[in-house]
Amino acid sequence: MASGASGTETARRRRRTTVALKESLRELRNQLSLLNHQVGGRLKLKDVDLDCLELISTAGPLSPSALARRAGLHPATVTGILDRLQRGGWVVRERDPEAADRRAVTVRAVPGRTQELFRVYGGMNSAMDDLCAGYTEDELMLIAGFLRRTAEAGRAATGELSAE
Repeated sequence: MASGASGTETARRRRRTTVALKESLRELRNQLSLLNHQVGGRLKLKDVDLDCLELISTAGPLSPSALARRAGLHPATVTGILDRLQRGGWVVRERDPEAADRRAVTVRAVPGRTQELFRVYGGMNSAMDDLCAGYTEDELMLIAGFLRRTAEAGRAATGELSAE
């Protein structure tokens, strides 16, 4: 009987730990959202503009329709975002020479402007360097793997919601 009680307590502790982890992820999401809002304000970018700029910077160059799919936004909304980003000098639209439709364009981030983003995120990057210094290489690999799988779960959940 003692082993059954021990197993029940172990299951309870695991549930509590899992709930605490999910709460921490929600708090992290909120804090990063607030940080991004402040960064966007400094750079005169809307939150959604900053999100799209990040997608273009990391996954680009992208067609506007590919950006709309990745961002989960209506193509007309993306057109307005790209207009603002282009006016601000953050992205350029270029004709896609390989596309069958001669009107097709790709969007890419302007390389020199990303340094401005790095500067504004400098405080967070320094804090992350300090935080990571307190972990071993194996611990960092474990955390990185967890975060990658968490991002994949988020992409899957987003895909399910957008398919409904």
